[in-house]
Amino acid sequence: MSARLVGPALPAAPSPTINAALARAAEGPEGITLVDAREEETFVTYAELRASARGVAAALLDRGVRPGDRVAIVLPTGRDFLDAFFGAQLAGAVPVPLYPPVRLGRMDEYALATARMLMAVGAAAVLTDRRVQLLLGRAVERARPRLGCHAVASLRGSGAGVEVEVTAGALGVIQFSSGSTVDPKPVALTHGQLVAQCASLRALVTAPDGERTVGVAWLPLYHDMGLIGCLLSAVTFPGHLVLLGPETFLARPALWLRALSRHRGTISPAPSFAYGVCVKRVRDDDLAGVDLSSWRHALNGAEPVSVDGALRFAERFAPCGFRREAMMPVYGLSEAALALTFTPSAGEKRSLAVDPDALAATGRVRPGSRRIASVGLAVPGAEVEVRDGGHRPVGEGEVGRVWARAPFLMEGYFGQAEATARALREGWLDTGDLGFVDGGELFLCGRARDLVIVRGANHAPQEFEDALEAVEGLRTGCAVALGYAPAGVDGEQLLVLAEAATPSESLARRAAEAVAERTGVRPHALELLAPGTLPRTSSGKLRRAEALRRYLAGTLRPPGPTGALALGVEMARSAAGFARSRLP
Repeated sequence: MSARLVGPALPAAPSPTINAALARAAEGPEGITLVDAREEETFVTYAELRASARGVAAALLDRGVRPGDRVAIVLPTGRDFLDAFFGAQLAGAVPVPLYPPVRLGRMDEYALATARMLMAVGAAAVLTDRRVQLLLGRAVERARPRLGCHAVASLRGSGAGVEVEVTAGALGVIQFSSGSTVDPKPVALTHGQLVAQCASLRALVTAPDGERTVGVAWLPLYHDMGLIGCLLSAVTFPGHLVLLGPETFLARPALWLRALSRHRGTISPAPSFAYGVCVKRVRDDDLAGVDLSSWRHALNGAEPVSVDGALRFAERFAPCGFRREAMMPVYGLSEAALALTFTPSAGEKRSLAVDPDALAATGRVRPGSRRIASVGLAVPGAEVEVRDGGHRPVGEGEVGRVWARAPFLMEGYFGQAEATARALREGWLDTGDLGFVDGGELFLCGRARDLVIVRGANHAPQEFEDALEAVEGLRTGCAVALGYAPAGVDGEQLLVLAEAATPSESLARRAAEAVAERTGVRPHALELLAPGTLPRTSSGKLRRAEALRRYLAGTLRPPGPTGALALGVEMARSAAGFARSRLP
């Protein structure tokens, strides 16, 4: 059988554009609840959101923003982000969400990366808040956006609201790819592609008759799962959405579960590491009165799914009413707007125990000890096919590259025709991921660029990284496995880099033994690092290739100082950058 998955027909979206969807949502009573770190809540209806966004749109047009201009949004989750994002769209502009500065000890890297993204899209303006603006001067100085950098608060209440008419074919957003294997690329998506993706998602998470759909999310809104999967889906099919900031979850993961319980959340997504963080860091006394029985769709995606981690989460929170069948591994990428495959919402989810040696040596699936989660069936409107190196379809049980076709695939990488041509061929997207089909469902083996080759055999890095999950003393989700060629040794060897709060020789030995016992491959070197040392993407994914580059160059170092003095120095450098750029 051919390894090809074909999703059901794509249902029609209720609105042709996101602007029209917001207008439709504004006719009803639903809206968005914003939750802060103290669990204090602010509710804004879609009608209130549209009114304030129309005011921001008018202010942007008054300041010289033209339809089609790219407007960068550098903001944390909150009301300012919502007004800026929808305000840019209502002005006929293209919002470009970028991550705000969250790691003070990495500000040199942040300024350079942000400037590169601003220049890549030719941003006409930058929207932020007054606090973040204090740290953006160096990036703005490099990029020099035509209309400068503005706090959203300065755009409110400047006159009657307006709305520029846009078509389904107009660009609706540019979201940067995660950059886990290469530098982030600007993924351009039209309004039509955005609402098509939302319609596909909605068909998969329908609620029983009479049950209210309530989404709860802490994922960053500059990432596709948070922006499209949560915010835009809630607007397109108006439903109640509860938003926490990612920094709130990372500081107190229990607040995510408490919000789900308090609002009777039915759908909430998270990457695999987040479920592991909850198992390790949520205390029993945090769960007093918590009821997770309403949570029907616990989407698990954005990074490789840990089968053991999902089972540990289900067992840990079963006393709170969480049902194991609610856990739904999913697969997608920013170039496909968001989702390509979903596991069925009802019943047990499949996983396979495969032989990693056979998989590495022959590219064929054999029974063994490494458990891989199914990421399910093609979503409505999508086709997924596994192909060999010659772009020919392979059979079931054979590993190859995953290709996809759907009406919500990106227009392309903005301003990068050559990169677009490499990714899109005859309407199909080369995802760069490796996988196989079994029983009509897709299983992923990792990224082609991340393969670790040991003694001529290909290994997915997750094979080694998963072995470290149960090692006490290591930070959850903070390890990378890499192939490298050390001096004086023949052939590629295994290098493991892992963060630990308190590194020690004994912890390093236990970690190396765990890898060897689980995989049969002993690391040539296992280095323990201080927290925050491993480079990450804006969405929190580990950048394996960049970690190896820095390790070999001797520049893999922990973040710099983060105290009040360091903040003051950075604010002064930012102010000087604004002054040199002669921008407000």
